[in-house]
Amino acid sequence: MNSMVIQADLGKDTISPHVYGNFSEHLGHCIYGGFWVGEDSPIPNVRGIRKDVVAALKKIKLPNLRWPGGCFADEYHWTDGIGPRENRPTMINTHWGGVTENNHFGTHEFLDLCEQIGCEPYICGNVGSGTVQEMSQWVEYVNFDGVSPMANLRRANGREEAWKVHFWAVGNENWGCGGQMRPEFYADQYRRFATYCRNYPDKPLYKVACGPCGPSYDWTDVLMRECTGRMNGLALHYYCGSGRESRSATQYAEGDWFFNLKNTLFMDELITKHSTIMDKHDPGNTVALVVDEWGAWHAVEPGTNPGFLYQQNTIRDAVVAAMTLDIFHKHARRVRLANIAQTVNVLQAVILTQDEKMLLTPTYHVFDMYKVHMDATLLPSHVAAEDYTFGPESIPAITASASRDAAGKIHVSMSNANPEQALDLSIQIRGQTVSSVTGKVLTGKTITSHNTFEAPRAVRPATFEGVKLSRNKLSVKLPPRSVIVLEVV
Repeated sequence: MNSMVIQADLGKDTISPHVYGNFSEHLGHCIYGGFWVGEDSPIPNVRGIRKDVVAALKKIKLPNLRWPGGCFADEYHWTDGIGPRENRPTMINTHWGGVTENNHFGTHEFLDLCEQIGCEPYICGNVGSGTVQEMSQWVEYVNFDGVSPMANLRRANGREEAWKVHFWAVGNENWGCGGQMRPEFYADQYRRFATYCRNYPDKPLYKVACGPCGPSYDWTDVLMRECTGRMNGLALHYYCGSGRESRSATQYAEGDWFFNLKNTLFMDELITKHSTIMDKHDPGNTVALVVDEWGAWHAVEPGTNPGFLYQQNTIRDAVVAAMTLDIFHKHARRVRLANIAQTVNVLQAVILTQDEKMLLTPTYHVFDMYKVHMDATLLPSHVAAEDYTFGPESIPAITASASRDAAGKIHVSMSNANPEQALDLSIQIRGQTVSSVTGKVLTGKTITSHNTFEAPRAVRPATFEGVKLSRNKLSVKLPPRSVIVLEVV
């Protein structure tokens, strides 16, 4: 019998809303065509920014948005993206497709986007090919309200008040595309750059150092040893990949489904081991583990530019998202900021656009269902689940987490990894009397079910009828390949 016990009276850690952040890079059609269409576009926009995309991101209460990369960040020079657009120099996007970037979407446009959404900006600075002075002046341009060269330049470009951006990353993947650095060298570079990223009045910086690539535990050890006390977060990047046999986003068999979900669950081991190293150097838990790139990475859609990383998004990706978010909840003490890659038209996107059309992916719907966990208290829980077995390998069939919001409502999220079998789950809630339960479910007709521009609502949440309440016990029947969120009061 599959069971879950929730201790409703023992929660202490808060699930940070910022683990629901998104990532937007100058890559393919994430920025151009995704967020930005220009003020003269027939597509409805506000100052060049798509209204439909903004509305969709407001609905999921997007807490933060990371920009401009990614690998692009470490070849991006911010002064190329300010001032009159017709005067901005072009550049070659050497990482992503070799296309010419016109820099029409820069600092002002990005921060306007964030203000329209109502989310916090998360800016990634250029350590790989940039200078200390360049990043220092970017912080001054964005955050200083007084009289100074950069603040005066911002005013000349049309913005009187400083934006007061809180989240700043000091480089990106500096072990790879950000400079091929060794951890000791990057630690020194981080200390140098971070020193000159000044805290101007009213908004101290939340500085995030480049962290490890997956299981690079030595990188974490070096950075924590050398930089604890100088950083607020350490960024882990991990992609769960795709199928074992087929990397297609929409054409795959059960073996590929299993392989992808097995890789997804590796996130728990990564966070556990990196957190153990961080605890050694930072027992007071002052440095957050920031997972600011995560998600599934499939093959690009046939006929698209390989450098644009445009992929479809199925119910498999929804289960990936649910599993990952439940893992983040479990590690709420240390994981306090995260960003799925990416927001629009790239990798595991929550939104796809095609000219004037827009659709919401299954992953988007998971973020919408799970937003009830934002700022809620994590409730200790234990899940005893049967295995989902494929060939010689097995993974737990059920992943779940629970929280209590400020109004006292308990929310339980769970996913069934088994693509063909419904599962019965008994949930015992201890420490709080409950009287009613409602829920939503997301599933698909097949393991490859997805939304298209011709059928944009093929996969969408529905009212969940498969739960019964008896005293403080819930009896739940999880459909195959499903994500469910219950509200218990």
